Amino acid sequence: MSGSYYGTQVIESVAVRRRRLREAWLFGQDRVKNTLREQTGKLFASVMIGVLACGGCAGYSYFKSSSAKDKPAPTQTVPASPSPSK
Repeated sequence: MSGSYYGTQVIESVAVRRRRLREAWLFGQDRVKNTLREQTGKLFASVMIGVLACGGCAGYSYFKSSSAKDKPAPTQTVPASPSPSK
């Protein structure tokens, strides 16, 4: 039983080492700088999605209200009042 645990531990440590080596190769010494760049990109993308959502809602509201203005107003029929009897 202890043999399989040791094997799993070795496999996990090798995976961690490979991940660290890959990150070191990709990011180099500027790991914090690249993380900041990545976070700035995510923030910019989030702001753009918010802007598009607001623009879509505003455009829908504008066209909805302008199409309501183009329709003729419903006419009201007033019932004829009975003439006073003498």
